[in-house]
Amino acid sequence: MSNPPLKGIIAYPVTPFAADTGEIDLGTLRGLTDDLVKAGSHGVAPLGSTGESAYLTEAEWDAVCETTLQAVAGRVPTLVGVAHWSTEITVRRARMAARNGATAIMMLPLAYWKLTPAELERHFAAVAAATDLPMMLYNNPKTSGVDLSPQTIVTLSRKIPNLTMVKESSGEVWRFGSILDLSGGELSVYNGSNPVALEAFRSGAAGWCTAAPCLLPRWCLELYAAVQRGEHQRADDLLAAQLPFLQFIVAQGLPRAIKAGLELQGRYAGPPRPPLLPLPAEEKERLRELLTLLGSHPLLDRAN
Repeated sequence: MSNPPLKGIIAYPVTPFAADTGEIDLGTLRGLTDDLVKAGSHGVAPLGSTGESAYLTEAEWDAVCETTLQAVAGRVPTLVGVAHWSTEITVRRARMAARNGATAIMMLPLAYWKLTPAELERHFAAVAAATDLPMMLYNNPKTSGVDLSPQTIVTLSRKIPNLTMVKESSGEVWRFGSILDLSGGELSVYNGSNPVALEAFRSGAAGWCTAAPCLLPRWCLELYAAVQRGEHQRADDLLAAQLPFLQFIVAQGLPRAIKAGLELQGRYAGPPRPPLLPLPAEEKERLRELLTLLGSHPLLDRAN
């Protein structure tokens, strides 16, 4: 895709909950979303796993969708995660995202029962047909239990016209080039696996979808800028320095880690919603060390 609707650093916001009631804190959500835009994120992607969408009621989902898109206010593109077990609810969410001005929607193939290829195709096609928005297919086998091969993805895209983007989170870098080659460049690919961010860009990824900008936006943005300028050594150095942090937040679980980091930065977003538990004290201290180290790292002083 020569001019994809999203590119660069696409940030996942958390969904804040009040510590006393467990209800969504929409005021804090507005502030955190605004922070992501003002920090320079090239796009905002609410209601994914970082946003704990699996633990929201439909009314809560609608409130987060509406509030986030209003807070972004068209300043950058938005990508709304609409995945649900059922086609009916996924379609409803896609339409809600469209009504609130989303740039695009993202679909993870959630399935309790293992779906046949025909069932997957019908599900994706029904959601794609519900709006005129471009759709990003999200392949994350570890989360969804469904692994969409590059060939399967390209075959689906030829049957579903507005399936124009793919977020690849398997961590297998070869898939980026394979999708681009098999689709003749018609599909735009995005990386959702933090540790392979640089390899993904070098393999043709249009963007990096990540929760890291919630805590360290400059590191992500500087990496992307270095890639765009062809500064290969600087890009290598930037990734090497932030890699322990990126690996940490993935290993600890994004909602736990990001909310703990926000609290350490004085931007409390409440606890994760049960069954998730807050980050344990030992891991929280390790996160503090990582944030402190990167917060004063000399590499950022050399930013152009």
